Amino acid sequence: MRRLHARLADEQGSVTVELVLVTPLLILFLLFVVALGRLATSRIDVSGAAAQAARAASIARDPTDATSAAQQTATAALADDHVTCADLAVATDTAGFVAGGTVSVTITCHVDLADLAGLRLPASTAVTGTAVSSIDAYREASS
Repeated sequence: MRRLHARLADEQGSVTVELVLVTPLLILFLLFVVALGRLATSRIDVSGAAAQAARAASIARDPTDATSAAQQTATAALADDHVTCADLAVATDTAGFVAGGTVSVTITCHVDLADLAGLRLPASTAVTGTAVSSIDAYREASS
């Protein structure tokens, strides 16, 4: 019985040491999970904004209006989803802007990761989403 008591007394404080050693690793793991979640959510939101922008562009009457509608819709959709882009680029391809054709919108959003210190991640990462929408075959579209 004395041996058991002596042995337990020797291990006193080991839990504290283990906690001190493991806590930084747990914090880094948590920050990594937050970064992955931020990127996954941003990709979903950017893809959704690209689909909305392509639809808005396909409803426009001419390529200039289509480009403007895509830009406005993409900006509004990302703002509604609370996605903050360090740099936002909206590219609208109106080469097939004829009745029955298609319009394509590609959105590139640079997501900020600088606030997740300790992970050695880049300050921002580009997230891209592309969507294509058909133009109604039975309406008149000017080119």
